[in-house]
Formats: sequence, structure tokens, C-alpha cells
Amino acid sequence: MDSKPVRFVSIDQYIATFPETTQVILEELRAAIHAAAPEAKETISYQMPAFALNGILIYFAAHKNHIGLYPTASGMQAFAAELSIYETSKGAVRFPIDQPLPLGLIGQIVKHRIADDLQRAAAKAAKRKHGTTKT
Repeated sequence: MDSKPVRFVSIDQYIATFPETTQVILEELRAAIHAAAPEAKETISYQMPAFALNGILIYFAAHKNHIGLYPTASGMQAFAAELSIYETSKGAVRFPIDQPLPLGLIGQIVKHRIADDLQRAAAKAAKRKHGTTKT
């Protein structure tokens, strides 16, 4: 039997695949990200929910025992002290599924990622501008 994995096309579709209690947590997380980044667009990247402006700001995913938040290395470094109470890696933090999400902290991380994103976009634009003015 040929069983193909689900290819998500929306965050709604992704969230719908989880038990109701997990769906509630994911919707809270989604709302917190929207509140911090109202201009960001929802997308699916690497088969995970993500929010993007000029590039991906942040990813998240549900797992059996935790909610993973993937704010890239810069997001992790900027909030290392606050995130030290959670299990982390270079670019990820794992929030236990049986504990409330730190929504205020998540909002701060998203705002930090927006600043990174805008700075990177400005640097790219400046590089292009300078690249086209050379003779």
C-alpha cells in the first residue's frame, strides 16, 4: 500500500491534524505571533507553520510532549536567559505541552526577529543599490 505523507498547504490544515487540546495551544501560539507581527504572512515551510515578512521570522510545530518554537539562532541568543528554563538547542526551544506557553516572551522573540528581518532586508537592498551603481 502506497501511503504518502500529508503535504500541508495552510496552518489551518496543519493544526487540524492534532487533538483538540493541542489545537487550542497552537491557536494561542498563532494568535500571539499575529499580535506581535500583524504584517507577517502565514506560510508552510519545511512542512511546519511559519510566519514571514522579507524572510521567515519564526516556525512552530507540535510534538507529542512539547510545542517547538524555531526562532533561528539569533532569536535564541537574544533570549538565552529567559529561555534557559526550557529545553533548547541552537535554533529551537521546546515548551512542555502540559504547561502554559510564555506568550509574552514569544511576542518579544517575534518582535526581535522582525527587527533582524528588517535589518537583513535593508542590508540586501543597500547591497543591490550599490551593486547597480558601479561602473
